[in-house]
Amino acid sequence: MNTKLLNSIFFKIKNLGFLIIVVLFTFSGLNVCGQNLKSNYKRERIKLNEGWHFMLYDANPDNLIYDVRPKIEAENDSKVADSKPTEAVKVETKEDVLKNWILPSANDFIKDPSNKHIRPEGNPGADFPFVKADFKDDAWEKVTLPHDWAITKPFYVGDNPEVGGGMGRLPSQGVAWYRKKLDIATTDKGKIIYLDVDGAMSYAIVWLNGHLVGGWPYGYNSFRLDLTPFLNYGGPNQLSIRIDNPNHSARWYPGGGIYRNVWLTKTAPVHVAQWGTFITTPEISVNEASINLSLKLENKTTSTQTVQARTQIYALDDFGKAKGKAIADFPSETINLNPDEKQVKESKIKLKKPKLWGAYPSQKQNLYLARTRLYIDGKQIDEYDTPFGIRKIEFHPIQGLLVNDAKIKIQGVNQHHDLGALGAAFNVRAAQRQLEMLRELGCNAIRLSHNPPAPELLDLTDRMGFLVIDEIFDSWERKKTPHDFHLIFPDWHEPDTRSFIRRDRNHPSVIAWSFGNEVGEQYTDAAGATIAQKLHDIVHEEDPTRLASASQNYAKPDMPFSKVMDFMSLNYQGEGIRDAPAYLHLKGGIRTSPLYPAFQKAFPDKMIVSSETASALSTRGSYIFPVTAENSAPVSDGVGANPLTKEVSAYELYTAQFGASPDKVFATQDRHPYVAGEFVWTGWDYLGEPTPYYSARSSYSGIIDLAGFKKDRFYLYQSRWRPNLPIAHILPHWNWPNRVGEITPVHVFTSGDEAELFLNGQSLGRKKKVELESRIRWDDVKYQAGELKVVAYKNSKIWAEETVKTTDKATKLVVMVDRPEIKSDGEDLAFITVKITDKNGLMVPNANSKIRFSIEGSGEIVATDNGDPANLVSFTSHEREAYNGMALVIVRSNKRSKGTITLVATSDGLEKTVLKIKNN
Repeated sequence: MNTKLLNSIFFKIKNLGFLIIVVLFTFSGLNVCGQNLKSNYKRERIKLNEGWHFMLYDANPDNLIYDVRPKIEAENDSKVADSKPTEAVKVETKEDVLKNWILPSANDFIKDPSNKHIRPEGNPGADFPFVKADFKDDAWEKVTLPHDWAITKPFYVGDNPEVGGGMGRLPSQGVAWYRKKLDIATTDKGKIIYLDVDGAMSYAIVWLNGHLVGGWPYGYNSFRLDLTPFLNYGGPNQLSIRIDNPNHSARWYPGGGIYRNVWLTKTAPVHVAQWGTFITTPEISVNEASINLSLKLENKTTSTQTVQARTQIYALDDFGKAKGKAIADFPSETINLNPDEKQVKESKIKLKKPKLWGAYPSQKQNLYLARTRLYIDGKQIDEYDTPFGIRKIEFHPIQGLLVNDAKIKIQGVNQHHDLGALGAAFNVRAAQRQLEMLRELGCNAIRLSHNPPAPELLDLTDRMGFLVIDEIFDSWERKKTPHDFHLIFPDWHEPDTRSFIRRDRNHPSVIAWSFGNEVGEQYTDAAGATIAQKLHDIVHEEDPTRLASASQNYAKPDMPFSKVMDFMSLNYQGEGIRDAPAYLHLKGGIRTSPLYPAFQKAFPDKMIVSSETASALSTRGSYIFPVTAENSAPVSDGVGANPLTKEVSAYELYTAQFGASPDKVFATQDRHPYVAGEFVWTGWDYLGEPTPYYSARSSYSGIIDLAGFKKDRFYLYQSRWRPNLPIAHILPHWNWPNRVGEITPVHVFTSGDEAELFLNGQSLGRKKKVELESRIRWDDVKYQAGELKVVAYKNSKIWAEETVKTTDKATKLVVMVDRPEIKSDGEDLAFITVKITDKNGLMVPNANSKIRFSIEGSGEIVATDNGDPANLVSFTSHEREAYNGMALVIVRSNKRSKGTITLVATSDGLEKTVLKIKNN
């Protein structure tokens, strides 16, 4: 409401007495802005991704900083990942930082009222040009969110780069501004208008019309700010967001910028609070499920409001839409809300014949929707939807994970947040592609390492039936890198944890919480356990229905840290760290024998799961000789790796110093059947942390490479995780003109129990799988060009076959697209695989020709890649060398521009190819 008008009203009635003032504010249900709550409202959620202006400082950024940070004298980003975290460096906070103005943004997530923050007087930054409406930003770059400012830039090359391999050699560091005009209609007067940011990396600070609104430092959490007090109605509003992403802030590629969706949410002054519903299903049977609803309402008026709340349940279809009529109603509630009050109401119902949510592929992914409507005097003022699933989760110490009373072996992977050549900027189709390939692998579980995901990712895991361990922190008070989360842990661990849980707790795919990964507090005895207990208790205050843990790579069964955990979440300790013969020469780091039995003995009532296993390393299609005779060996220059090309052997036997091959992991888990399963490090390669070569850009640990191409390891896991799928996979390829007559070992991954290998029609022997071994090896094969063929058997019957041939020379390009038709929404993507083949259509596995791409029609090339971790060509390049016969092109649709997209691929000496994609 106009301030002058409000003052005028009070002036005119001040002599009429207090009673008239009360009547004025209660008779028609007016809020402080004068909006009549009897009128109809419709909650609006508007995506704000378009029309942003962006500027990244070259140097000399402004002084509008959240807080001072410690100076870095020297930092080795290539240190072994299990190096001991160290104590924080203390720095003195200056009075002119903005921290005290930002901290109140956390108040809704601080339990103890005495710990809530009081905003100081003043309006820092009000005179800074970028927050003013009249500042001319026409010369700034025009961007659409989600936006990662670093992913399109050149890689840092050479020794001692500003950003090292640990953070992906991309310029994600720096300070940037985003500006956008908001038009708020006069009809929005009286509504509460929020800015909802799904993720901004990092130290986001927000101004509206020159007023400092608030912010959120942790780049992975979603947050909300109330814009209402600072809005201009009937005209433009200037939104300005400052992002500050420090170097040496992560052990992987963080991305830079507003890299997830941003929303404008408009509600009535009385409404369902942010993430204000929590649905639990404490009792489930075939015939009936009890469903409990916790509903938090918020009254942002100056008068008491009497609200009726009605929640109905609907079944959801495969597209997440409510189908048909409501199938159940919670009891209607009448709630009296005092001014500026939040209040929680609990209700429950019984649902007959519930359809359960469960893990793919053995169970169905049935989903429901709880639709809450609020009324005042019979008029609807709010509507809030909560998707949920009905399922029973049990962590059993002997049987492992039970989902709806059925044992589900965890066949999981760890996933970082980046999307390869697309960087940190979230895209639903890119994430869906990753999950589709993991499902093909036989993966049924994801551990989100080591931070909250984009909200849409959990929508996908709900629909696709993945089990999720949702994780919040990689560090607490002790640091792994100089500028990581430890700098803000004291102030933000509680609000970050509470907001994380509230956002994600209605997702049925989330089966457990992880509140830490390999934190340094494992080393600090009772002091570390005290911090762990505090975080553990916060998690359970927000969600008492799920178990919570922190992943341990150091803490042993007799340490106080371990006793805090609801279940044992072990990183590498189960199969042992640096304990196998090939690892004994390694210096430093953690060394421990296999600890499954010790943990099981110490905690007989707690489930054990390996939250990180393997950390096997390889580059797709690269084979290095000789091959180790061990079933697991650490990689080093000349031993499973080539330091000149920065390649690691794809025989899938070599690992990080602290790791173990899949073969060793499988055997150890088979020896200890009470272990619930594993989360492999990692499902896909990811940007940053390029062990063992930190002059590279991306990891070597994925089962699938950064471009989305399957490594040989894919078939090793698939043969174990999908035992009923006929699989026979031969490695290596058979193009070795310089190895004629030399020993070239042949390994076979199969879901069968024995196999016979043939070279040019001559049998090289029929072998059975040995107990506790996962591959069949012919280690004395001498290379001769021609044809390798394997016939796999199961129960003495032919099960699967595969043939690998020496190819002719490369002659042409072949392209394949993941989908022939995409949506014209400006967000949908087509992933196009390019292969170099011979005249017979066989991929030439050692072809690395440069390929040029051009495009016409209603789409654009957004990135190219080839899966080579050492390739430092910009992802935006339209020229890309194939890597071991393959390359990738990612094409994005143009918005509101239907038609045909034509991609042309050419290469010197090769027959060009043309691909057409429909953009509808």
